[in-house]
Amino acid sequence: MYTNLRNVLYKKNISIKQYAEFLGVGEKTVQNKLKGITDFTYPEFKRTCTLLFPEYNADYLFAESDPETED
Repeated sequence: MYTNLRNVLYKKNISIKQYAEFLGVGEKTVQNKLKGITDFTYPEFKRTCTLLFPEYNADYLFAESDPETED
């Protein structure tokens, strides 16, 4: 699960729908990607890091958290 990316989207008031449109995919696809069910493609990763959140470290944004340790 990409908790950091989800939190940054929330902080920036970017909805799942808006992020899906930015990536050119459906909302369900983004939800699956954020949950770690589906992988992000390299172009999606690159666009997110360079165009949407250049102020954040890519390793931070895409750090995977263990779902078993999530509250």
